[in-house]
Amino acid sequence: MKLFSVEEANALLPIARSKLKAIQRAHGKLTAHQAEAKLAAARSELGGGGMVDGAQYVAALTELTVRTGELDALGIQLKDYMRGLIDFPSLRDGRIVLLCWYLGEGDRIEWWHDLEAGFAGRQSL
Repeated sequence: MKLFSVEEANALLPIARSKLKAIQRAHGKLTAHQAEAKLAAARSELGGGGMVDGAQYVAALTELTVRTGELDALGIQLKDYMRGLIDFPSLRDGRIVLLCWYLGEGDRIEWWHDLEAGFAGRQSL
């Protein structure tokens, strides 16, 4: 697991922001086709299936997968697709914590939380 300083995490925010916006768009497209995808999956079990906008669905799924993988490769943990919530593992007072940020929150990370606390346990840096 990569550990980030606050400065390192802040330096990655522009890259993360761009990827998170792409993730939000792709997730929105997938959500819009969710009912049709479930119906196609159910029909496939009966020997039929398919979606009218199947190519768009696959493109959105691919975009979501690629961008999520890019964040993961950077060591950034994606916690919420639609909110654009991410965590950066970091060392604080000798223990691993998570630096916490989401789209629209600003240009700098200002919060952290313990591994088990989650978003509700955020504390100011």
